[in-house]
Amino acid sequence: MTFRDRVDAGRQLGRRLAYLQGQDVVVVGLPRGGVPVAYQVARALGAPLDVILVRKLGVPFQPELAMGAIAEGGIRVVNDQVVRLADITSQEFSAIEAREREELDRRARRFRGSRPRVPLAGRVVIVVDDGIATGSTASAACQIVRAVGAARVVLAAPVAPPDRIGQLRRDADEVVCLYTPEAFFGIGQFYDDFSQTPDDEVVHLLDLAAATAPPAPMAAAATAPDPPAPATVTRSPVRNVEVDIPAVPVRLAGRLTVPGGARGAVVFAHGSGSSRHSPRNRYVADVLAAAGFATLLFDLLTPAEEVDRANVFDIRLLAHRLVDVTGWLRGQPDVGGLPVGYFGASTGAAAALWAAAEPGSDIAAVVSRGGRPDLAVSRLAAVRAPTLLIVGGDDDLVLELNNQAQAVLQCESRVAVVPEATHLFSEPGALETVADLARDWFIHHLGLVGAHRGG
Repeated sequence: MTFRDRVDAGRQLGRRLAYLQGQDVVVVGLPRGGVPVAYQVARALGAPLDVILVRKLGVPFQPELAMGAIAEGGIRVVNDQVVRLADITSQEFSAIEAREREELDRRARRFRGSRPRVPLAGRVVIVVDDGIATGSTASAACQIVRAVGAARVVLAAPVAPPDRIGQLRRDADEVVCLYTPEAFFGIGQFYDDFSQTPDDEVVHLLDLAAATAPPAPMAAAATAPDPPAPATVTRSPVRNVEVDIPAVPVRLAGRLTVPGGARGAVVFAHGSGSSRHSPRNRYVADVLAAAGFATLLFDLLTPAEEVDRANVFDIRLLAHRLVDVTGWLRGQPDVGGLPVGYFGASTGAAAALWAAAEPGSDIAAVVSRGGRPDLAVSRLAAVRAPTLLIVGGDDDLVLELNNQAQAVLQCESRVAVVPEATHLFSEPGALETVADLARDWFIHHLGLVGAHRGG
């Protein structure tokens, strides 16, 4: 088993850790190579990401033998047994700690800047690296995380030698590893691309994750010694806010993300059995936000309404909810004047097409992911927004339905087939292709509308 690169490894690891969704999770990556892997895990779980800065305190005459470890905030873990056996004096220990503390502080300034650390106390903390060889750094990281009060410590890596897993379970409550080969000579042998991760990439990923991170739990935030929240706000031009949207006769929960200088807004309509927390839609939304689009993910139905399965497939009802929510969005001061697009998945795509066909909808573009346009067939001819229908190449029935729908559409349209992908686009690289296609479609079509309005 090999991984294409750290991004591929992180996506696979994120799928393995999907059972932790919904818990109070924080993902921390070991720099530098562990951060690209951790970034993908955090995306998959909808969790905040931070870097865990750990410096081993090695015995002077045998640096690989750790006699302790230090981390930010003055945290220190000491292995008294090693200190005694190596006959390390307090002066020697202090000198080594001071040297490593200086390097730790330099890395903290480089990677995090003025942004406060993500609070870990009382939370499930996933420590992620791009692979485990000796396990000494991973072990130190787990000890540090436990020392700051994590409720549960999960160590996760794409690959590790099997004899290290048992040892690491002494430091972590759980060890998750995708591949534990007997023939293990180095982490790089299991990657097609194991090129060094530059500092700039680590900084970029941490900044991007901070810009789209969910809000910290109030209890954790209240006890954290970090600087107040405004420090994060002033660092990032992205605004994230939970919203309560009026849609007659109910109110719907949503999450609005607005990057600075947004070029357009995209409203998401999820499929049956999903919600605004859909990891696939959230991934696409993150890609769009990075490209300068405001995004709104919301629940089409209330929890009480979802109990009745008939509501889930009532496309007229869902479309009218989408129209109401779009009207609300256009009344918001920082996005009201932006061109609006729809991104719909499965049955949500049918609702998006139906809503786009409503008189006066003024929707600039529609993207469908694995959509069911046949459920809105009576309204397709009235759609005027340029429409992109993205379908998996191995999703035979849905591909046929989308080809039939394109024949009915009277607007600019295209069927984009993602080779070897199935309905959920869970294959490696498939969802990334979906996000890239959607981003490019919206950049072109919402950009044209925005330029026309600006002129």
